[in-house]
Amino acid sequence: MNSATLDPAAGPVPLQQDAAIIGLVGLAHASSHFSHLLLPLLFPVFMTEFGLSYSQLGLLMTVFFVVSGAGQALAGFAVDRLGARPLLLASMAIFVLACALASLANGYAALLGVAVLAGLGNAAFHPVDFTIMNQRVSPLRLGHAFSVHGLTGNLGWAAAPLFFASLSSLYGWRNAYLAAAALYLAILGLLYLQRDRLSTRVLQRQADGAPEDRLAFMRLPVVWWCFAFFLLSTMTLAVVQSFSVSILKAMHGVSFEAATLTLTAYSLCGAAGMLVGGFVAARLLNSDRVVALAMTAAAFCLVLCSTGLLGGTGSMVLLAATGFAVGLGGPSRDMMIKRATPREATGRVYGLVYSGLDVGFALSPLLFGLMMDRGWYAATLLGAALTLMLGVVAALGVGKRTLAGAAKP
Repeated sequence: MNSATLDPAAGPVPLQQDAAIIGLVGLAHASSHFSHLLLPLLFPVFMTEFGLSYSQLGLLMTVFFVVSGAGQALAGFAVDRLGARPLLLASMAIFVLACALASLANGYAALLGVAVLAGLGNAAFHPVDFTIMNQRVSPLRLGHAFSVHGLTGNLGWAAAPLFFASLSSLYGWRNAYLAAAALYLAILGLLYLQRDRLSTRVLQRQADGAPEDRLAFMRLPVVWWCFAFFLLSTMTLAVVQSFSVSILKAMHGVSFEAATLTLTAYSLCGAAGMLVGGFVAARLLNSDRVVALAMTAAAFCLVLCSTGLLGGTGSMVLLAATGFAVGLGGPSRDMMIKRATPREATGRVYGLVYSGLDVGFALSPLLFGLMMDRGWYAATLLGAALTLMLGVVAALGVGKRTLAGAAKP
């Protein structure tokens, strides 16, 4: 089927067709998460070669997520008007340019350019991915599609350290970036060859429609509840990614290697949770409650870790379990957002709502970094748990307002 959207009258969709679309979108999502680590993994190299400070390096990621967040909100409008496919291909091309520039970097200005390009390339993925899946994947398999989408994102995070560590040690960091550019170019080629599977319906312009009508979705309270949910839940994720290694070392004397493996285990358990969560999302309609229960379990694990009563080993195991709990709620989270999204504004809503991820990633290191600087390690974990519970409140708020909207004639 090469049509832009599913035809309900055409009968059941073959599994092979859905699987191909899910696989292509999953590959694109893994590429997006891979881009999150294009710069951080080489921070030690940049400090040595260019004499940069931690604050300068941190600013690179702030620039990345600010550009990504602002671009993501705007990309949603472009997806609705142009379709998802052009933006997806353009994003891959931008990643190629970002990696090529990184390989030629000779100072801080070039690295800032890389951060801008990588953030711009990352911006379109959530409105693009979810528009393609919502329009091209059969409804009965959407839960599994969202599961694979989240899982491949985690795998993108897991692949980046292996890719850059191995290639940098063998061929140097500049050649590692050239290899990353070649990888993105190969993915771009594959997506272009399979472009018929990635086409989506676009909104028709209304001759008498006022420009402000396109912003009507921003007046829906449920949209801002969704935004708040992503902002709050991502702030907790950022705490784990940014500070868990330091917290384990400070509170329990865990070695750097073991603490780093715990972070890897968190990501892998998150991927496993998303796989299981796909079956949960496909069978249970109360997505907001599934999300609330999963996030509450994750917050409880963080509270236990903050007490220090479990020791180093117990805390590491519990942090990995936190990843599974968060991952378990991932597909239901995406189903929750789908049900809250007006059909005529899919790209715009996903662009705005998922920009909350970038805002959370940008804010969390600043807020919780102050606590870490003061040695408040247990308080940092408690703060992350509290933030996640506020996300639970936001999730239940999304569910309540979605039901209220559905009940209106």
